[in-house]
Amino acid sequence: MEENMEEGQSQKGCLECCIKCLGGIPYASLIATILLYAGVALFCGCGHEALSGTVTILENYFEMVKGPVESLDVFTMIDIFKYVIYGVAAAFFVYGILLMVEGFFTTGAIRDLYGDFKITTCGRCVSAWFIMLTYIFMLAWLGVTAFTSLPVFMYFNIWTICQNSTINEGANLCLDLRQFGIVTLADDRKVCTNSDKFKLMCESTELDMTFHLFICALAGAGAAVIAMVHYLMVLSANWAYVKDACRMQKYEDIKSKEEQELHDIHSTRSKERLNAYT
Repeated sequence: MEENMEEGQSQKGCLECCIKCLGGIPYASLIATILLYAGVALFCGCGHEALSGTVTILENYFEMVKGPVESLDVFTMIDIFKYVIYGVAAAFFVYGILLMVEGFFTTGAIRDLYGDFKITTCGRCVSAWFIMLTYIFMLAWLGVTAFTSLPVFMYFNIWTICQNSTINEGANLCLDLRQFGIVTLADDRKVCTNSDKFKLMCESTELDMTFHLFICALAGAGAAVIAMVHYLMVLSANWAYVKDACRMQKYEDIKSKEEQELHDIHSTRSKERLNAYT
C-alpha cells in the first residue's frame, strides 16, 4: 500500500515537472526559429544547386568558358554567390539559436520556475538590440527575395520561349544572354529555336530542374522574411514584458522600503513608550 502511494506521488511529481518544463518553452520563438531554419535551408540548398545548374547550362548550351581567375565574369560571380550562401547559412543558424536563448530568458514561466531575478538595464538593452538587428535582417531578406526573383524571371522567359517554339514551329526565336546582362554587349552568346542546341536545352532536365530550384529558393527567402516579421513581434512583446517587469520590480522595492521604514518607526515608538513606562 505504501509502495503504491509512493509510486503515485513520484508520478505526480514527474507530471508536474513536465508541465513546468513545457510551460517554460517560448513557443512563439520556437515557431519563428523553425520557420527561419526551414526558409534559410530551402534558400541556401536550392539556391546553391540552382547556381550549379546554371553553370552547366551556360557551359553546355551557350559554349561559355570560365575565364582567368583575375577576370570578373559570370562564373566568378556565381562562385561568389555560393560563398555568400555558405555565410548566410552559418550566420542565421547562430542567430536563430541566440533568439531562442533570448526567448527562454524572457519567458514568464522560467521566472516562476527559477524564482525572482533582477532585471537589469543590460537585459533591456539586449532586447532592444535584437529588435533593431532583426529589423535590419528583415530588410536584408526583402532585398534577397527581390534579387532571387530575377533568375526566376529569366528562367521563366526561357521556359516561355521553349513553349512558344513548340507551338509556333515556323517562328525563329532567339535567346540572347546580352539582354539579361550576363555577358557584355561585344560578346554574342545566343541560341535560336532552329538550332539543335536549343532543342536539346529545352528537352534537358537541367533547365527544368534549375527553374524549379530557383522557385524553391525564392519561396525560402519569402519564408525567412515571414520568420523575421514573426521574430519582430515576439521580441517586441518580450521587450514590453521586460519593461513592465522592471517597473513592477521598482514598485515592489519602493513598497518594501516604505514598509521597512514604517516598521522601524513603529519599533522605535514602542521602545520609547516602554522606556517611559519603566
